[in-house]
Amino acid sequence: MRQRQATFPRAARLLRPSQYTAVFAGGEKFVCDGFVVIAAANGNDHARLGLALAKRRIRRAVDRSRVKRVVRESFRHVRADLPATDIVVLARSRTATMDNATLTAQLARIWRRLARTAD
Repeated sequence: MRQRQATFPRAARLLRPSQYTAVFAGGEKFVCDGFVVIAAANGNDHARLGLALAKRRIRRAVDRSRVKRVVRESFRHVRADLPATDIVVLARSRTATMDNATLTAQLARIWRRLARTAD
């Protein structure tokens, strides 16, 4: 039996500014302590992720990079279970002080809420 691969290929990323603009214009917001996630249906058969972590919210580059890694890893594991949506993750100011386990738990709750709204 083949195990399902949890990869993060180029096709699973938002790459162009127009893709981000479409999500911001017509997306639904999901809010928690660390993140604001905006999701909008896309015409593809899979979910795509975009990150918008502002220097204004997370000052240090090392913290921004850590948060990006956590978000990508979390998304990579649930990507196959999510509906065909474009997702943009925005960080809040207190995200920089949270540990990885807390960030992962918050993202897991958001992914579950996102999957429920698609049903």
